[in-house]
Amino acid sequence: MEVHSTPLEGLLIISPNIFKDERGYFFESYRQDILKINGFTDSFMQDNESKSQRGVMRGLHFQNPPFAQAKLVRVVRGGILDVVVDIRNSSETYGQYFSIKLTGETKQMLLIPVGFAHGFMTLEDNTIVNYKSSNVYNKNSEGTLLWDDKTLDIDWGENHPVLSDKDLQGEPFDSFNSLFD
Repeated sequence: MEVHSTPLEGLLIISPNIFKDERGYFFESYRQDILKINGFTDSFMQDNESKSQRGVMRGLHFQNPPFAQAKLVRVVRGGILDVVVDIRNSSETYGQYFSIKLTGETKQMLLIPVGFAHGFMTLEDNTIVNYKSSNVYNKNSEGTLLWDDKTLDIDWGENHPVLSDKDLQGEPFDSFNSLFD
């Protein structure tokens, strides 16, 4: 398992070692000891999975303290454009985003620390995304940033995604008041 840093502090790309043979493949999808060596000390409390058709947008979501969540995101089948926005007030990269293509083929994962909004756009039909969360979901702590916010200027590569009503009502970044230090 290889761990790679990104321009946003604490945000890590995990590249597992995949062992393939005529029977299929094997890889470790989670190693707490390796993440700890790389500065991640949270424990995961909940696993989530979604299945979506091509062009579905989910996000940009976050959970406010005290229910804030770190996430370990991976694609089981298909592909996504995964996007995170730094919403930590004290961060030098506050308001900046990072995006990466994650696929079921490469098995690469994104480790997202607390203090980031997260969303993804599915690139293939029947895409399955699995992610671990460091805290349980709490509806009253939920927040959503507007996916196509002009200030953030995220290149999603899709002009007309399929969105939930909640995601259509996301908050503009200019009026957003972050509760993350």
